[in-house]
Amino acid sequence: MGYVLLILLLILVFWVISNYNFFVSAKARIKAAVQEIGNQLKRQSDLIPNLEASTKGYLKHEKGIFEDLANARREIAKAVESGDVQKMADAGTKLANILPSIRIAVEDNPELKASEVVGKLMDELRDTADKIMYARRLVIDLTADYNVRRVSMPSNLIAGMFGFAELPGIIAPEKGEHVEVSASETKTPKINL
Repeated sequence: MGYVLLILLLILVFWVISNYNFFVSAKARIKAAVQEIGNQLKRQSDLIPNLEASTKGYLKHEKGIFEDLANARREIAKAVESGDVQKMADAGTKLANILPSIRIAVEDNPELKASEVVGKLMDELRDTADKIMYARRLVIDLTADYNVRRVSMPSNLIAGMFGFAELPGIIAPEKGEHVEVSASETKTPKINL
């Protein structure tokens, strides 16, 4: 009979320790997941404006090449319509003057790929949003597991005995010792190309 009580006592002690360890590790994982949200918000805040600026710069460069070609083509068409030989010669000269700069731009970049650059920007935006969503989802799931176990029988006895309080779920901190995220960094950036 003494051995049975000793075994039951050992099982009880093991059960208390394992439940206590669950609550402690769950709180640590939730804190780490909240930090990951801050990390991804910082990534978004740092990365997106830089991608936007570089994409705008590329599009401006490419747009300039196409605008120069379109303007030269329009001037040639107007000159041909007018039938004025001097206007045709002037339009031809203008085209001849811009061709070297267009040739250099095309030689440097034989495939002008604005759509690819914009596509890459969109991929980064989607990837960043997915990472933030995943980090938030992780906090929600971990907090739900913790809170369910905290109120479920019989683990609620351990939670109450050791003072494990309910955790509020997802609250992205704006300030704290583990992460500094400003209010502007928590806002989704707007892209304006």
